[in-house]
Amino acid sequence: MKPSRARFTLLRFAFALSVVTYLDRVCIATAATSIREDLHLSAVQMGWIFSTFTLAYAIFEIPSGWLGDTIGPRRVLTRIVLWWSAFTMATGAAWSYVSLLAFRFLFGAGEAGAFPNASRSFSQWFPTAERGRAHGIIFMGTRLGGALAPPLAIALITAVGWRASFWIFGSLGIFWAVLWWRWFRDDPRKHPSVNADELHVIEQGRGGAITHREFNWRLFLNANLLFICLTYFAFGYGLYFYLTWLQTYLREARGFSAGQASLLASIVLLSGAMASVIGGFWTDRWVDRYGLKIGRCGVASTALVGSGLILAGAAIITNSLAAALLIALAAGIADLSISAAWAVCLDIGRESAGTVTGCMNTFANLGGAIAPVAMGYAVQWWGSWSTPLLITAVIYVAGGLTALLIDPNKSLTHLA
Repeated sequence: MKPSRARFTLLRFAFALSVVTYLDRVCIATAATSIREDLHLSAVQMGWIFSTFTLAYAIFEIPSGWLGDTIGPRRVLTRIVLWWSAFTMATGAAWSYVSLLAFRFLFGAGEAGAFPNASRSFSQWFPTAERGRAHGIIFMGTRLGGALAPPLAIALITAVGWRASFWIFGSLGIFWAVLWWRWFRDDPRKHPSVNADELHVIEQGRGGAITHREFNWRLFLNANLLFICLTYFAFGYGLYFYLTWLQTYLREARGFSAGQASLLASIVLLSGAMASVIGGFWTDRWVDRYGLKIGRCGVASTALVGSGLILAGAAIITNSLAAALLIALAAGIADLSISAAWAVCLDIGRESAGTVTGCMNTFANLGGAIAPVAMGYAVQWWGSWSTPLLITAVIYVAGGLTALLIDPNKSLTHLA
């Protein structure tokens, strides 16, 4: 009997989830100028608006990942998507700085755990040899969603205003949640579309059937997990420059128009879409050829160090178009590391993959919470964008070097 391909339907669901996630997350960056004018916000206040989402996301990431390990991603992801859709729409109803701050915090709290739970579903539905590329495809979706958000948001803001644009974006997740609940099952053995041959491929590739084991929370003190978290902190710090301040940087520091800045921001995220997929195939191929250490840590290190060096060049170059293209290249190369980082969490986390990925992504979002505010203050204090970009470059390089300290062959759940 030919193996069924139900796990690739799961991948399509995860891809759609990632697109919608970043549509909802990035549209505020495009609407930032309109929001600031309407609500009379300063650059520092807007920086806090950007960061409060990420701070809430970081706070609730581990609990949401653990909940996926405990009750399964089917129920947790349904709750997550319905919650974040509601508060995306609520963003359009904000009437003051405080109300917008509260809505964005609740949005972040609700969305926390989306990717750890998607990754957790992969740990049960995909063999090890396919996990890198599976993560590459869903993170390609995040970049496509982020790339689509600026032109779509501009068109919607022009047609119906910034408030209505959030109501429209928020409604998309409701449709996803209904379809997800109807189709997905936490255990592939219980899904009617999975035949015996596909189940054999899945279970042989991940080392056996689903097991449930109480997670030892003291293992969070393990140095191996700390190195993973610090590596992804660096990635998250840089990512949130692209998601929040990039369009403002291109307009204010490099002299591009709103339309040009939107187009260039889309190009930056499209470069990341391609890189996410390439990075997924790259890490799986190197794992198969050289083993987990080089296939995971070597890929992540090469990508982050390379991205940091290119971003440093973008910070000091005087030509505006060349700077924008270097930023696009730096963003793309950084995204080569995503699949390796998420796959290594499955390698060491095993049946606690949701908790481990949640821990890693918490650090990324702590970096993402710090970056927008730090950059807002830096621009206010020094009146220049070069210094915050150079700091970001240094953080990327440090994260890449930290990746070399990770040992993906040590399972956290099997440590004494």
